Formats: sequence, C-alpha cells, structure tokens
Amino acid sequence: MKALVTGANGFTGSHLVKALEQRGDRVVGLVRKSSNLERLANCQLQLVYGEITDKEVLQQAIAGVDVIFHTAAYVELGIVNDAEMTRVNVEGTRTLLEVAQTAGVAKMVYCSTIGIFGDTAGKVVDESFKRTQQNFSSAYDRTKHAAQVLVDEFATQGLPVVSILPSGIFGTDDPHFAPVVQQFLKGRLKLWAGGDRVTGIVHVDDLANAMILAAEKGTSGAHYIISAGDLTTREMFAQMAEKTGITAPQEAPKLVVKLAGNLLDPIGRIFKFQPPLSRERVHYIYDRCVRVDATKARQELGWQPRSVAETLAELVANS
Repeated sequence: MKALVTGANGFTGSHLVKALEQRGDRVVGLVRKSSNLERLANCQLQLVYGEITDKEVLQQAIAGVDVIFHTAAYVELGIVNDAEMTRVNVEGTRTLLEVAQTAGVAKMVYCSTIGIFGDTAGKVVDESFKRTQQNFSSAYDRTKHAAQVLVDEFATQGLPVVSILPSGIFGTDDPHFAPVVQQFLKGRLKLWAGGDRVTGIVHVDDLANAMILAAEKGTSGAHYIISAGDLTTREMFAQMAEKTGITAPQEAPKLVVKLAGNLLDPIGRIFKFQPPLSRERVHYIYDRCVRVDATKARQELGWQPRSVAETLAELVANS
C-alpha cells in the first residue's frame, strides 16, 4: 500500500508513519517547509513540502497514493490565531477532500476528535450521539466540528472517507501531558487544577493502529470513537504515585485558578503569548466533560488497545 500522511511530522502523524513503514507500506509525508522533522528521524518516507491548503502541492503528494491519512491540524487551547486555525483545520480539510475526490482515491481516513460531540455533561456517548451544546467551547472545537461536517458531506457524495474520533492521545513524546509527567517524576509537581476532570485516554500507537484498521475495514462515511477508557486526573496521578512512590499533587484552589485564568487571559492577548491558564483552559478544566464508548471500533475494526493503566505505566516508565 502507498499512503499519504498529512502532518507527518506531528505527534500522531509520526507514529502513524512508523507503523505504516513497519508493515512495509510506502509512505508520502506532507510537511511544511518550516516543520521540525526530528520525529521522523530514521524514517524512509518521501517528503512533500507545502501547505495543506495548496491544491497543487496536494495533487503532487496524492499521485499514485492508495490511502490518505489526514492528521494535519492546528491543535491548541487558550490564546490562538483563530483565522489560521480556520485556514488549517477547515479550509485545509476542504482542499484535501476536493483533491481526493477528483483523484478518485480508494480510501481516506480523517483524524477527528471526540470534541465534535461538544460537552456531553458527563454522559457516556457513542457515535450515534447528536451534539446538544449550542455554542463552541473553543476555536479548536469550532473548527474541528466544521471540518467534520465537510468530511461527512463528501462521504454522502461518494468519497470513501472514514472518520476516527480519538480521546486524549498519550505517549512519551506527547507535547501536552508528557511534560507534566516529567515534572511529576522529578517531584516538582506540587499543585494541579481540576482533579475531578475526566480525561479519555488512548495510546498514540493504538490510535495509529486504529487508523490503519479503519483504512482496511472501516465503512465509508462511518465514525469510530477511539478511546481505551477514561478516569479523572486525580485518579491518574494516584496511579502514577502508586507506581513511583512520588506524592501526587495537591488540588489547587478552584477560586484561585479561575481568578488566574481571568487575569492572564487579557495579558496573553495583549502581549501575544500563551499563558499557562486562560479563560478557555479554565473552562475545559472545570466546566466541560466529554465521555465516550469505543465499543464500535472494537467490534467492527477488531481494535484491541492497551488499557488505560498500561498506557500510564508505560508513560511513567519511559518518560
């Protein structure tokens, strides 16, 4: 199989590239000229440089490809460039869909997010759930939902595209939670906000495997939730504390955290930097809860992920 991976140098994309190469597949990777390629060291893929919104670049990248894996995205919460996020997540997806449709690609797998469901208020939902949240919690939430609408529209027009909806993606090179784990292992993480926040977890390599299974077995137009399970961050740190003997962080006072988010948000916008807390991040910590059931992927794709406990144990052992 010859596969195109957009965002090949990213966290998810790079693990997918390695999984494909281990199978003996030929891989083309779409990356930007400014991309850091450290994650792709020792990989043999063919690189195509350009923007996800550049139709000519995409036509070059897609030539002779059997399957497209679309992982490229602008992922961030807090202070973001809304216009750039829309360009990458929405217009980039639209352009890729158009090129794939014209080229008659045999299969496309889109890496979406469980965030498209919006706040489920703690209710465990499956792929049949219809979003009830009227507004959007973030620019990322809005743009990924808009991109999913486009993907579903193209599927109804006959494009063989499957959507994978991962929960929180974990791994030793995870740019979001791995640094937190490293601080915990050094004994420097004394406080943490939102211990009751529920987090869905999937190992990045299990996500890569799910995407490959979706290319092989996924039904065109189908959505597949990808999550090994969920737990609160307090439970997460308790498991890591039990493994290491390191004391779990104490709960930061909610009032102080909210006050800090309200103060730092405008400062970050004025001076154009990403503060550790913002109104949007505080909202995700305390007010938004998305819980999911990944039974469909297990049954239809034969997906067999490692458990949440195994994922966390591996993260602790290799960080």
